[in-house]
Order: sequence, then C-alpha cells, then structure tokens
Amino acid sequence: MPNYVVLQVVLKEKLIGTGSGNLFELEKVINAQAAKGYRLHTITTSSSGSKGFLGGDRIQATMVFESLN
Repeated sequence: MPNYVVLQVVLKEKLIGTGSGNLFELEKVINAQAAKGYRLHTITTSSSGSKGFLGGDRIQATMVFESLN
C-alpha cells in the first residue's frame, strides 16, 4: 500500500445558477480514499474558463491522501 495517493477531480460549474454541479464527485473520491485507510493531506485548486457552447468554468482539484497505516 503506497504511503501517498494523488488524485484529481474536475469540478464543473452548474449550467444554471452558481456553484459546482458535481461536488458529489469530490465527496465520493474523498470518502473512497478514507475507506481505504487514507486521510486528505493536501488539496489545491486551479480554475479555467471554457469557451465552448454551454461551457462553464472548470475547477481542477488535486488532492494528496496520506496513509494512516
């Protein structure tokens, strides 16, 4: 079992309103790693805009999980 795991999740802006449309995906990734014996050590984000049709801003969350074992 590795001491650290690095994962990325892209959060997409809702088509209507404000906020992220897929925060559940971020929560799912964090809980899945916790179930494997990891804790969230560090999280960083970067954002970018999308120029495509119905495209919204994107936030890329990079997470480092540390083994508790």
